[in-house]
Amino acid sequence: MPGKNFELRTTPDETALIADAEVDSLAQRLARRLSETSRRPAPDDPAPALALLHVLENLQQAAERLQREAAVAAARAGAGYPQLGAACGMSRQGARRRWPGLFQHSDEKPTEHPMMSTTPSRAFDVLLVEDDIADAMLIEEALAERGARNLVQVTDGVAALEHLRAPGNSRPDLIVLDLNMPRMNGRELLKVLKNDEDLHTIPVVVLTTSTAPDDVTGAYSSHANAYVTKPVNLQEFEQAVQSIDAFYLDTATRPRP
Repeated sequence: MPGKNFELRTTPDETALIADAEVDSLAQRLARRLSETSRRPAPDDPAPALALLHVLENLQQAAERLQREAAVAAARAGAGYPQLGAACGMSRQGARRRWPGLFQHSDEKPTEHPMMSTTPSRAFDVLLVEDDIADAMLIEEALAERGARNLVQVTDGVAALEHLRAPGNSRPDLIVLDLNMPRMNGRELLKVLKNDEDLHTIPVVVLTTSTAPDDVTGAYSSHANAYVTKPVNLQEFEQAVQSIDAFYLDTATRPRP
């Protein structure tokens, strides 16, 4: 894949020093050019520092725009999130968070090779209740490897219940649930689901960043089928999602038509 062998000729520290020096020089020149006065400022005059701050803010915004353009160009050329993250000194997950949906900018939609390969026992449908776009993308990718054929994402508990109760919507085989969301959070939704005569048999896996004992105990007390903590490391993240045991899918009781 193009971009696989991207390497800098300098160390990160050396690159940072060069970048700082060049940006400072450019910012100073721009600040002097934009200054309305040519007089020598007094030692206690904040105007020069404020002018420099203004210029640096605009340079930062320009750099963000140019980085976005460069990321889109790299994606169109075949680079994936791992290469984009490495170029910016961040993880693949960090690159996804910074530029969510990046590959939609390419007509050919460059895709990434899965980090691992599994053979699903059978296809299943998933309702993902997750308000973080980047995390949702990772979960969808990992569940697709596990065998998910259809994944519907909603961003809070209210939307989840509306989807589950809407006539004509298919019943999911599995609900993957984050805890911290607006309107109705995952804790509240889990209690509603497990006390609903029509919905309580759907397996629910809580997938969250929270490691708080009260959250873990509360989830299982509300009859969650599994509790998985989102690791920071991407590979561990995908392994955690893919480790959701098919037992919950195979043993779930479906309501009679």
